[in-house]
Amino acid sequence: MTISFYNVLLFIVSFLLIPFFAVKILFTGKYRNSIGPKFGLIPKRVFEEMKGSPRIWVHAVSVGEVTAAAPIVASLRQMYPVACIVLSTSTETGQEMARRLVKDATSYIYYPLDIPSVVRKVINGVNPDIFVPVETEIWPNFIRICSERGVRIAMVNGRISPRSFGKYKKTRFFWKKIMNMIGTIGAISAIDSSRLRALGVEPSKIHVMGNAKYDSLAAGADDFLRDEMAAKLDISPGAKVFVAGSTHEGEDDVVLKAYRGLLEVYPDMLMIIIPRHPERGKSVLYLANDEGFDDCITMTRINKGDKRAGRRIIIIDVIGELFKAYSLATMVFCGGSLVPRGGQNILEPAAWGKVVLYGPSMEDFMDEREKLEMTGGGIPVSDGDELLSEMLKLMEDSETLRIKGNAGREMVASNTGAARRYAEMIGDHLKG
Repeated sequence: MTISFYNVLLFIVSFLLIPFFAVKILFTGKYRNSIGPKFGLIPKRVFEEMKGSPRIWVHAVSVGEVTAAAPIVASLRQMYPVACIVLSTSTETGQEMARRLVKDATSYIYYPLDIPSVVRKVINGVNPDIFVPVETEIWPNFIRICSERGVRIAMVNGRISPRSFGKYKKTRFFWKKIMNMIGTIGAISAIDSSRLRALGVEPSKIHVMGNAKYDSLAAGADDFLRDEMAAKLDISPGAKVFVAGSTHEGEDDVVLKAYRGLLEVYPDMLMIIIPRHPERGKSVLYLANDEGFDDCITMTRINKGDKRAGRRIIIIDVIGELFKAYSLATMVFCGGSLVPRGGQNILEPAAWGKVVLYGPSMEDFMDEREKLEMTGGGIPVSDGDELLSEMLKLMEDSETLRIKGNAGREMVASNTGAARRYAEMIGDHLKG
């Protein structure tokens, strides 16, 4: 596959997707804020406000990547106090999180669609000295045009999941050339490094540096955030709370049934459920009602001034609250794992000292899973019945629950430092 063929394919796919996005924008409002900027329709003043040197463009696709980018950007700001640091995201949820979490950025924009004319327009506006993709976000035209323009490229927190690796490998001959346009790559683990080498990346470009998310989460687990969230949800210290985070369709009914089983033994148990995609909040609410739980409240209603008023189930249907919600948990189920989605970030609850349970589909978080299970802070389950069984065991022994949770928290703390290493790598690559 050549770049010309890629562009023809991109045009065809884009043309076919126009009706889908039009319907989404018209009827749901989704993509309404991002579609213009993605086509390069960025106000001139945004570029004019990008002042400082060096000019560093960091790209984080969505919420997860923003979490990793935050401590790296903070370290870059310490190293380069007057730098212009531009942070881009692909999703609107990522953009909202970036503006809230990454205070050290100079400017925030949406990443352009991989259309050559659009890419050139946005690169001209930003005029970066270096482009820094977080994790493995590779768009051929963007990488190629950066390379042609002499813009240095340094990938940080690089990871390739088994699913992505399989897709890249089928067209290795194409990706080898594109990925070798990247000047230096910081990989999370030795496994990620080996996959990059298998795709044809020159071994001398790859450096194993760890996961910057550890830095972000260890620093973020703050008592003030916990107390603020507890007050907002009217949850008393010491309350028993089952938190099901980042659930996907097909998991909500499972965790609700497990919760019903917990109530038979612990009738004062509360539940917080956070769907992976906030727009699914209403469907989760309807499902809970169908399961016989009519005492539910959504975070949207709480934010509008409604009180929990004794309701047992809280459905968090807004972004930016997942990490804080974990702080209130007695124990946590992390979704995307009982359905084939590759798992979600189990480090977030672990950073709060919470024992985390998850299903068998953890392909995207194998390194984190291995580390957490070694401490006893991570518990795999095969289905809803085993989820309930393991939670009941944990509830029977509060001291063991506390020890395992603390071990997980210590593991997160002991793996910090990657963000600074990535920032120094970026600095070295800037110097050439």
